[in-house]
Order: sequence, then C-alpha cells, then structure tokens
Amino acid sequence: MLTSGADIVITGRASDPALFLAPMIHAFGWAMDDWNLLGKGTVAGHLLECAGQITGGYFADPGYKDIPDLAHLGFPIGEVGQDGSLVITKVEGSGGAVTAQTCKEQLLYEVHDPTRYLQPDVTADFSQVRVEEIAPNRVRISGGRGTERTGTLKVSVGYVDSFIGEGQISYAGPGALARGRLALDIVRERLKLTGVAASELRFDLIGVDSLHGPQVCAHAGEPYEVRLRVAGRTGNLREAVRIGNEVETLYTNGPAGGGGAWKSARDVVAIASVLLPRELAAPQVRFVEA
Repeated sequence: MLTSGADIVITGRASDPALFLAPMIHAFGWAMDDWNLLGKGTVAGHLLECAGQITGGYFADPGYKDIPDLAHLGFPIGEVGQDGSLVITKVEGSGGAVTAQTCKEQLLYEVHDPTRYLQPDVTADFSQVRVEEIAPNRVRISGGRGTERTGTLKVSVGYVDSFIGEGQISYAGPGALARGRLALDIVRERLKLTGVAASELRFDLIGVDSLHGPQVCAHAGEPYEVRLRVAGRTGNLREAVRIGNEVETLYTNGPAGGGGAWKSARDVVAIASVLLPRELAAPQVRFVEA
C-alpha cells in the first residue's frame, strides 16, 4: 500500500476481498458500521483479489479478446479515494490490458447474488456498480454499496472424504480414437470382472469428451491423438490403487500403440462450508519469535 494525498494505492494479491479492506479502514478511518463505504471497499478488494485476471489473464481468447504481451502481464493497481472512489490501472509499460470488459468479467467472478455478496465485515451490493474507461488502461469504478453484515461467519471444515484412483494412457496416429474407445471398454469391463468397489467412476478421452461429454462432442472431427483417463472414487486406498493398475495393464493387454501410461492413488480432503454464529468466533493473535 502507498499513500498519495487523500488516496491510497493498493496492489498485490490476496485470496479474499475482505483482506483489502484493512488498509482502507486504517488509512481513511472508516467506521466499522459505515456499510456503504465498506461495500465500496469490498468492490475494490473483489476486483483486485485475483491480480492478473483483471489485466487480461484468464481473459485472453485469440481472435475474440486479444490481449498484448501476456508473458509480461502487469498486476493491477487500485487507486482508492477516501470516499471509496476507485480507479483500476497497472504499471506503465507492463503487458496485458485494463479495460471495461476485463473489469466487468472480474466483477462477476464467483458472485452468486450481486445484491448480497456476503463478507465478514459487510454485505456488499454490486448491483449498481458502473464501469467507465477514462483513459488507456485506466477504468473508473463507482456505485458500490453495502448493508449490515450478517450474524454468522463462514467456516471451512476439512475432512477426509474418500480416495481417488486414476490411470491414464495415450494413443496416437490413424485410428487413435477407435483404439482409445476400445481401451475404455476393456477397463470398464475389467473393473466389473475384478469387483473393484468404487462409488463413482469416470471414463474419459481427454481432447475428445472429457469436458463436455460424448453427446456434445459427437460431431467433432476425429483427433490424431487421444489420452485415455479412468478415475474412480473409493472408500479405501487399496481399491483406489486397483483402478490405476487396470489402466497400466493396457500396455500389453490392450489396443496397439499405447504409451505414456501413468497412475496414482490418493486420499481426498474435502471442504464443507458451514455458518458459525459470530459470537462463537473469538479471534486470537500470537506472535512467535525465532
């Protein structure tokens, strides 16, 4: 954070928009119940939190959304006024671009209800936000608001959910797609024959149907190469290992020309999000010195 007259300049990266509020509250002396100012600060934090996403990263799409010099992508800078006004820019001479479109895409990122974006300090309202390009790589953001914070805090609880077994192998050249499909059929049948206990199984050809499924991809052109992937969810590590083993045996027991086989088995640590009454969360700070 840099101070400049009545404004502060914020850059960097954090995983949560709420983390950007602290320097604004400190620099400007905002009251913790001035919901509109805290809402405007949350707009700034939300736009800055994913760093390069607002300067063209995760945005570029050649021929549709061209972004220059992504290899030297510049991180965003937020110039915040005491009244919560905001201008987004980037370091002069750096790659990427700050435009109304990059800012609008980031504004919508991970927001379910723009009128009630729940944060620890405020319930932000993005519904009246306005985005205006005022110069090359300078975008003014206005219209953010806020209402009183909720009586709960979000808590993420980690737990061991299950185990994942996975195997992959590649096929290339003429007939690669047919050989990949045959290989999937073989593994599917082998897992039944050997009684692998899986609660969920996926059989994909990466580059063919692994993202959108066979119905959407049925009319696509045939690729020169495919990579088979079989993954399954199991209740223990032993069963997870068996899934990758069946894929690996395709080297000598499956279609011709398979290569680059890979397998893994691992536990899955899942996250459950729950709401905790605010009064039960007692913050503590402990300094540890070496």
